[in-house]
Amino acid sequence: MSDEALAALLLSLRVALLATAVASVSGVACARLLTRAHFPGKDTLEAVLLLPLVLPPTVVGFGLLLFLGRNGPLAWVFPGQILFTWWSAVIASAVVAFPLMYQNAKAAFESVDINQERAARTLGAGEIRVFFTVSLPLAWPGIMAGLVLAFARALGEFGATLMVAGNIPGKTQTVPMAIYFAVEAGDYGTAVPLVVIVLLFSFAVIFWLNWWSRNRVARHALRRRG
Repeated sequence: MSDEALAALLLSLRVALLATAVASVSGVACARLLTRAHFPGKDTLEAVLLLPLVLPPTVVGFGLLLFLGRNGPLAWVFPGQILFTWWSAVIASAVVAFPLMYQNAKAAFESVDINQERAARTLGAGEIRVFFTVSLPLAWPGIMAGLVLAFARALGEFGATLMVAGNIPGKTQTVPMAIYFAVEAGDYGTAVPLVVIVLLFSFAVIFWLNWWSRNRVARHALRRRG
């Protein structure tokens, strides 16, 4: 593997980890708030949150270009040049990974018995303590699945990242872009090892998630029998 391909692999891992952290914190927070809340426009808000899941990546990337540009509404949040840096790749990956995290976390919180939360409040626990001692532990299996899927999605992000971060070797070039441009240039010596790594990683993620889910169901069934 060339130094350029190795740099792309390491950058992809760094981007995916940070993007997963951002998507996880925001996804869990939004899921928790919207699971129990009821207000006019809730369905509309949820549809907006899930838009990156169904929009073409280029549309998501164009929207980020508008928002993150010097004259965009988020220019005050990122006063320096954020576009075409690896930080913009983190933002793009977090945006496309967020819906997966949100959906899994929301389903997990909906499965939590609300009576257990009420019992904790009756015993004097505040909302923060209820969340960390009751809601989060009970919802953790679903949240864990969301974490894995969000990380895999962030690692494979291409379209939106290309639009906001570009393809700068050693700076913003991630594995999907390295593969695409290597194939375009006929450099299969670079593309093939990266493709093999991505295939093995994707297989491992799916295999582990299925194994973990199956074992979790089996353990739950054993506890109920006991």
